[in-house]
Amino acid sequence: MTSAKLDKGGELPPSLPDAAAEHAGLSEEIRAHDRRYYQDDAPTVSDAEYDELRKRLNALEAAFPDLVTEESPSQSVGAAPSEAFAKVRHAVPMLSLGNAFSDEDVEEFVARVRRFLQMKPEDELKITAEPKIDGLSASLLYERGVFVRGATRGDGAVGEDVTQNLRTITDVPERLAGDDIPERIEVRGEVYMSHADFKALNERQVAAEKPVFANPRNAAAGSLRQIDPEKTKGRPIRFFAYAWGEASAVPSETQFGMVENLGRWGFPINDEMKLFDTVEGLIGHYHAIEALRSKLGYDIDGVVYKVDRLDLQRRLGFVSRTPRWAIAHKFPAEQATTELLDIDIQVGRTGALTPVAKLKPVTVGGVVVSNATLHNEDEIARKDVRIGDTVIVQRAGDVIPQIVSVVTEKRPESATPYSFPTVCPVCNSHAVREEGEVVRRCTGGLICRAQALERLRHFVARGAMDIDGLGDKQIEAFYEWGQIREPADIFTLKKRDEREGALTSLKNREGWGETSAKNLYAAIETARSQTVDRLLYGLGIRHVGEVNAKRFMRHFSSIDALRAAARAAVPPDRDVKGDKGNEAWREIVDIEGVGAIVAKAVVEFFQEPKNDPPLDALLAEVTPAEMEKRASGSPVSGKTVVFTGSLERMTRDEAKAMAERLGAKTSGSVSKKTDIVVAGPGAGSKLDKAKEFGVEVLTEDEWLARVGEG
Repeated sequence: MTSAKLDKGGELPPSLPDAAAEHAGLSEEIRAHDRRYYQDDAPTVSDAEYDELRKRLNALEAAFPDLVTEESPSQSVGAAPSEAFAKVRHAVPMLSLGNAFSDEDVEEFVARVRRFLQMKPEDELKITAEPKIDGLSASLLYERGVFVRGATRGDGAVGEDVTQNLRTITDVPERLAGDDIPERIEVRGEVYMSHADFKALNERQVAAEKPVFANPRNAAAGSLRQIDPEKTKGRPIRFFAYAWGEASAVPSETQFGMVENLGRWGFPINDEMKLFDTVEGLIGHYHAIEALRSKLGYDIDGVVYKVDRLDLQRRLGFVSRTPRWAIAHKFPAEQATTELLDIDIQVGRTGALTPVAKLKPVTVGGVVVSNATLHNEDEIARKDVRIGDTVIVQRAGDVIPQIVSVVTEKRPESATPYSFPTVCPVCNSHAVREEGEVVRRCTGGLICRAQALERLRHFVARGAMDIDGLGDKQIEAFYEWGQIREPADIFTLKKRDEREGALTSLKNREGWGETSAKNLYAAIETARSQTVDRLLYGLGIRHVGEVNAKRFMRHFSSIDALRAAARAAVPPDRDVKGDKGNEAWREIVDIEGVGAIVAKAVVEFFQEPKNDPPLDALLAEVTPAEMEKRASGSPVSGKTVVFTGSLERMTRDEAKAMAERLGAKTSGSVSKKTDIVVAGPGAGSKLDKAKEFGVEVLTEDEWLARVGEG
């Protein structure tokens, strides 16, 4: 793939190691932006820049499928809820959608659905198409037809309780109308602001000498997340309903029928939602909506397609946090020209040096852009980007920007080629590029303040150890005081604080007090028994995010068990007896959804001696709880299952999805730890191994009977 090119993101890396390195850097940058935007309410890049990062990430994953792990930012949903609101756990997760950027992507989506369902060409497949509203997702819980609770999406699993704020929106009915309303139903949709209301709001802001909002989406999101509902009441926000979550009954067999029900019950639904049975119909509607876009009176950033039949949606299931039965077809990029004022180098928690373009502010698609990603030093060199250049900035999918190219004829004579730093701008340690990598990294891992702080922030974050009272500012302060330099220090903080004199005690420090110190120590005590998957995620191992951490801990149950396996593992590149790696390696790499890249990162982490002291110190302070077991009542819950041969009643992907839904673990190879092999016609060496190890072998029909689907 040395000559492959992206449509808008530059040439692809020449090899998987190069792609993996760039992918890791992009993932780290995206997660940092997620934290700043969703948790800190202080974004450092525009929406357009952010989306371009994600588009580049998706292009890498499309070209190098081994990079597609379900814990990649391409699979993530929002970010952790703010501490300012009470938390609401969604009974049914609020998922994100995969993206399509071309007509060909939509054709492939439909073909992929048909392949998964093993549909014949003549089989009917109806799909809905509706505008993708550019707002803030929200869920509304109704019991016996009465609105009882409302929440934001948050990180998909836990959102923010904004019930009183949602009550102020006239589009949100307090009581549903009709006689077919389920006893309990969670209605989902988008909170947004119309163009006219946005203009009027900003005029009022100017008149009151208050800051204006950048765009309607930010205005709507900020309005809904006001601490005081009276302030929300004064903001002109609206709501479109388009989906549902938890429901005691679903009084329709189709997506289209359910949305029509939402309309009958009293919710505004989008008139532009249509139903099609051909790809040509979907794409035609997309382009019609695109042409109508400027006249709608509210912002949209694409069209969402959903398989109409709910029984097919259930069969298709999900890939991590995205449904297989839906996709968002994003609108093309918008561009503008501006001046590159400077190039800022940011250092992430893995030491990666990431260049960020500082731009003369310019409006691109209604958003003021002042920063843009430059990805890495090779990207700067390839585009020959220089400080002082006039550059074309592109905003893709109505949410992002990147520097597309340089207007060389406007280049000032004083502009010189950019020299990427070879020392870390934070700690002045050498910054080096390993062979095969595109990312330059700081070597001062133990002394670099940027890395240490980012690692600590990651460790205490919502998706990890979730320690209330240890936000970015607090972590930075404790680091500066020398109180917290590694994770274990958090859990010894109280003991050390009690030994110190009254003047240096935490409760006597500026910004603290007896109550806040007491609350912090209580939160730390609670975190000692955080679930083991969150502890693993908090360690900050490259490529191990929330989803992969769950996968590892479902398989190994404890950090010690995972560490023992990783220490014993011999990857293929070090296997002198062959090219497959030893048994310990294969046990790790065969965990469903993990793959070689993630497995290698885990093995390298646990085989690195310098990681032992801080990890041992941490494990001495915590007693992590086991993960919640999924489908514990299932007859195959906790079993390791291997599917082999040709399945006739379902596809291999569908079979794996079913097994995992029932709480089983699926693997790609048979070992002594395998519990069940489901063998179809043509099963070969895996069936032989199952017999050799005495593993139970089932036919496809026997498997379906075992799990109650026969």
